[in-house]
Amino acid sequence: MNIRGIYKTSLINFPGKICTVLFSGRCNLRCRYCYNPELVANSNELEHYSVDYILSFMEKRKKLIRAVTLSGGEPTIDPDIEAFTKELKAAGLAVKLDTNALNPAVIERLASQKLIDYAAVDIKTSPEKYDALTGAQVDFYLIKKTIELLAYFHVDMEIRTTCVPGFAEIDDFEQIGRALGHVNIYYIQQFIPSDKLLDKEMSSLQPYPLSHLQELTNCIKTFSNTCLIRGE
Repeated sequence: MNIRGIYKTSLINFPGKICTVLFSGRCNLRCRYCYNPELVANSNELEHYSVDYILSFMEKRKKLIRAVTLSGGEPTIDPDIEAFTKELKAAGLAVKLDTNALNPAVIERLASQKLIDYAAVDIKTSPEKYDALTGAQVDFYLIKKTIELLAYFHVDMEIRTTCVPGFAEIDDFEQIGRALGHVNIYYIQQFIPSDKLLDKEMSSLQPYPLSHLQELTNCIKTFSNTCLIRGE
């Protein structure tokens, strides 16, 4: 597994659990607001962590941490993800997967074998704006299929969107709702400008005011059981 970063202790990444976050290198998207551009574009320049190192590291911390979040980059494009998650589960670890949901076949293999306990599905924007924000031609049906598979295999999940100005309007979420149908938990999170973003032009964007995020939650609640704001 192409693990290129470790965040040793997180209280927020895995709901209800203290976890270690593992960051995989490479991604199949080029989101302009990406906060981890080095993982996406230049991961080979970062330190590589072997499976043996990770398992040893987790064993030493087992009294404190019994959960792992696989983030990225995009973990599902790694050909070793199935074998790696089997190793994590065999070590008695709960596994959360952060994914852009574009690889439903991989998700199906993992979920059907109970190799993931929780999934966070990142929806970037409305279907018609995906190309402009991610630099890739995206079939939104793949995202819908992934969500359906996670539900079918009873994997706890959340859907989340970072509210990038211009790409998180009421109309965008109305389109998302029409494409997905009804969902359970949806989080929206504030866009944070930074000079580290993949597209430096986005560093000058001003985040939406809280009032706009609150309006978005009202819209999202028309197709979700729960909608909450993160990073107010």
